[in-house]
Formats: sequence, C-alpha cells, structure tokens
Amino acid sequence: MLTKRLNNVTFKNRIIFIFIISSLGPFICLGLTSFYTIDSIIGNKVEGALQSNLKQDLMSLENMLNNLNHVSQQLAYGGSTNRLIEQLEVENDPYERLRLNNEIRSELNNITFSNPNIGLLMYYAPDTGEYEFENFRVRGDFHPDRLPLMEEYPEITYYGPHLSYNGSINQYVFSIMRKVTLPDQNLYLYIETGRNALTTLFAPQNLKEGSRRLLLLDNEGQVAFSEVNEVFKERTPFPNREAVPSSGSSGGYFWSKEVSNQGWSLVSVVPQNEINQERNRWLLQIAGFFLLFLILAVFAAWLLWKMVYRPLDKFHREIKSLTQWEEREKEELTHIPEFDYLLYQTRSMKRKIWTLYDEIEIKEKRRADLEVEKLLYQINPHFLMNTLDTVHWLAIMNGQKEIDKLVLSLNKLLYYNLGKMGEASTIGDEIEALKEYLQLQQIRYDFQFDVDIDVDENSLGLPSPRFLLQPMVENALYHGVSDDGYIYVGIALQEDSLQITIQDNGAGMSREIIAELLDEDTEDSDKVGMGIGMKYVKRILRASYGDEAKLNIRSEVGQGTVVSLRLPVTEEAKAAADRLARERKAADGHDLDDNLSPRVAHETASAAVSSTNSQRSVTEEE
Repeated sequence: MLTKRLNNVTFKNRIIFIFIISSLGPFICLGLTSFYTIDSIIGNKVEGALQSNLKQDLMSLENMLNNLNHVSQQLAYGGSTNRLIEQLEVENDPYERLRLNNEIRSELNNITFSNPNIGLLMYYAPDTGEYEFENFRVRGDFHPDRLPLMEEYPEITYYGPHLSYNGSINQYVFSIMRKVTLPDQNLYLYIETGRNALTTLFAPQNLKEGSRRLLLLDNEGQVAFSEVNEVFKERTPFPNREAVPSSGSSGGYFWSKEVSNQGWSLVSVVPQNEINQERNRWLLQIAGFFLLFLILAVFAAWLLWKMVYRPLDKFHREIKSLTQWEEREKEELTHIPEFDYLLYQTRSMKRKIWTLYDEIEIKEKRRADLEVEKLLYQINPHFLMNTLDTVHWLAIMNGQKEIDKLVLSLNKLLYYNLGKMGEASTIGDEIEALKEYLQLQQIRYDFQFDVDIDVDENSLGLPSPRFLLQPMVENALYHGVSDDGYIYVGIALQEDSLQITIQDNGAGMSREIIAELLDEDTEDSDKVGMGIGMKYVKRILRASYGDEAKLNIRSEVGQGTVVSLRLPVTEEAKAAADRLARERKAADGHDLDDNLSPRVAHETASAAVSSTNSQRSVTEEE
C-alpha cells in the first residue's frame, strides 16, 4: 500500500522533496552537531564552575570545623581551665568560688578573642540540662538534641547549620559538642562558629545573590540541612546517594556534590532552567536558521521544477507526435543545451522510425512474393519423391525386387534428409536413416564389408542433429574401407554425455591430415579425404551445442581410423529418452529388427567382389 502511494507521487513533489532533503540534510547534521557540541561545552562549563565553587566552600567549611575541633581539644583535654573547673566543683567558700568562676570566664574570653571564628562557647551538663561559663547571652532554652545532627563520634558530635543560640546574632552557625575529661563529672563543651563566619555560605534567602543553594549530607547520605526544603527535605535520603557520580539532576535542579575528609558531603544545587537558558538561546538561533533555509530550499525547488517541467512537457508533445508524420516539424527549443540536444535526438529518431515504417512496408510486399516462390520450389522435392514412389510400384508390379528395395531405401533416406529444418530428430531416427543408407551401399558397391552397430537402448530417444552419423560412416566407407572392410558404430549413454564412436580398419591417415581436418580455417580442407563430411559435422555440432560437444580423430597409417564424438546430455533429455524406451518396449515387445537390441544390433553387408581395384574406382568417382 505504501509503495503504491509512493509511486503515485508527482514529479513536481518528488523534485521538491529531494531538493529539500539534499539542501537541509547537511544543515540539519551540522546544526545537530553544533547543538550537541555547544550543549557539551555549556554543561562542562557550568559543571566545572559549580564544582570549583563547591570545592572552595568545602575547604572553608572544613577549615572552620577543624578550628572548632582544635579549640575543643585545648579546652577538653587538661589545661588550666579543667583544673579551675575541678577546684570549683570541690570549693565551698563563696568568695573562692566567685574568684574561680571569674578566672574560668577570663580563660574562655581569651580563647574566644584569639580565635575570631569562635562564637558562643559554654559548658553543658546533660544530666541536669544546665549550662554555665557561656561567653555570650544564650537565647532561650538550650536543647542540643534538637540540633541538626551532621555526624556523631564517641567523643565529639558535629551539628549542621542552625540558628545560633547566641542572643546577640541571628545567623546560621555550625557547632560541635565534645566531652570534657573531668573525674566524677559528666560535662560537655559546646562551641559555635563566630559571627559572619558562614555568611557567604548560609546567608538568609533574601540576602543571597543568584539561585545557587547548598545542602549538607551526613555520612549516611541523608539530608542534614537543606536550603531547598520543598524539594530536598531534611532527614530524608538524598537522591542517588549510593551512586558514584558527583553530579546529576533531580527535581528540576542540577546538583554537584563534594565529600569531606570526615565523610559528610556538601551539595550545591542550581535550577535546571537557569542552566538551560543559554542552551535554549542557541537552540532558538538554530531553529531560526533552519526555518530560513527551509524557505529558501522550497523556493529553489520550485524554480528547479519550473526549469525541468517545461522541457519535459515539450518532450511529451514530441513523443505523442511519433505516431503522426508531419511534413513541417516544429523547431521549438528550451534554451537549455542539454534538453535542446535531446529534442534534436528525439526528432531524428522520429524521422528514422518513419523511414523504417516505409522499409518494413516494402519488405512485407517482398515477403509475400517470396512465399509464392517458396511454394514453387517445394514442388521439386515432392515431385522427386512421388516419382520414386511410382518407380517403386512399377518395380513391384514387374517383380524387380532389387530395384524395389533400392528405390524404397532411397525414398526413405531422401524423406529423412530433406525433412523440414528445425524438426526434432533423435538418435533412433539417425540409426534408422543410417540403416537405409547402408542398404543402398550394399547394392551400389561390389566389395564385401561388415558393419556393427552397437547402440544403448536408453539413448534412442535422445535428441540429435539431423544427418549426423551418415557423413562419418560415408567417409569411412569411401576412404577407409576396402575388401573385407569393417566399420564399427558404437553409441553409449554415460552419466552426463553421449559417446559416439565410428571405427574402421581402412588405410588410416597421418597426423598432418588429421590436423587439417580439425582446422576449419584450412583452405584445403575440402580437398582432404574426409574434408567435406567432417566440415559439415563440425559446423552442425557448433550450431547445436556450442563448445560443449567434443570431436576427436585418432588414426595410424595402415591401422584404420577412430572418430570419437561426445555430446552433452541434460537430465530432461535422459528422462524423455527413458520414457520413450519404455513405450517402445511396451509397443513392440522387444523386437530386435525394428528397435535394435539393448546391447548389439549387428548388420552385415555382403557383396560380390567384381574387381580388386573397386576402392580406387570409388575414390575416383567421388
């Protein structure tokens, strides 16, 4: 159905379609290649910038947390502050307790002053839920269990961004809590990052420039802190947390991830539509160019159609006029050299066609005259055979059996040899004609000779060229056999060929004569003993079988001559011959005289010898 529809597409539409495809194809390929290249460049550029900024943020955050960790180690393990806290724990004198309290605060203030990245610092007792020695005012109640847990270790716990408990600031901070090594006391040190330490990373949403936002993941890959809580909710698994890639897309955001030395991760997310803005701008430019090229291609295809269709219309009119002869031919031109040349050739062809029409008309008249002449010439062979048939009946009426026998054989032989050209002949027909010919020779010559005919019964129905065996046997009889001569005719059906052998015990011939016989170009071939007959055999074989038939002559002077002939046989011919052999068996009941025996049909021709020079006289006659 589709093929039928395509075949009905007009020439105009085909030209437009092919021209558009050929014009826009390279442009589309170039546009797609450019788009994917630009897309790759933009993607790599954006991803590289995000990754670079993220690495800097991670480094700043790690340095800040390392600073908190360092300060916590100074205060938690030994040092003057721990000794003062131990003394305060066992001291009962109020004045002494006040002095120790002031010294502890002074130590903590010194540490805070020497580390500007340190914010709120205090000691917390989880058993009582109380805190003391804070360096800034604490906002509200302190509940460390409500803080966003980033990572927890046996001696230290990291908390993610949260609003500071420092009453003097309202910013997001990181914090840690480390256990203090004091005997008989369950005390923890709590430290936050200082003022403006994370302003560039975790500023309030209304103060941030751009759309880049940060996420913080714990060691388990869960979101500990999120600036895009509507998409990446806190305390939920981050997408692709088990995947190896450090970047990807999720929820309309492009994300890039960096993992810290402690195992937690910092993730930067950017809205996907912002990344696609430059890509979409390039895509719109490509689409605009494509539309422009499409309009130009359609216009050019229309011009091409007009340029081609008009000359084709003139060709159409010229072809329609082929059946009508005009005395004055139109000399319209297309003004396109190639089409004008084709028009000239078409008009020349038209003139030649009408000339051929005139010639054919003349030849048809001559053919009718030749048919009449042919009928006249066919009277002669029929007249000859009818005359011989009359002689045959006169011989019977007068009791001339020899003349009757001679005329009957001659009539049969002439009827076979003068048969219509193109009529099919078989090996069996050739054998029957050969027997009639030998019958005539028994009467004609006065020397004795024997002929053995050995024919494979399965070969009798095989097709054969007409008048094939008689020339070879005739040449053996004329030029090879003398008194007490012997001629052997063997026909054997092989697997894919038919082997024919003609052998005599005559005078033989030299190799030079054999070479001249097999060479059709030799001018003296007609003068050689077997030249005429062998020339006919070679030509009829070439006409019937081409190069598939093989003819070979073996001879020695004084030893006789063997002519071997190998004809190709097809499977269809063998099957037809087998079928014919079965029909003959069924019809004739294996009659040896009419159909030849399966192995040997022996014919002996005997004649009285009237002269010892009869062979020489026969040669002279020829």
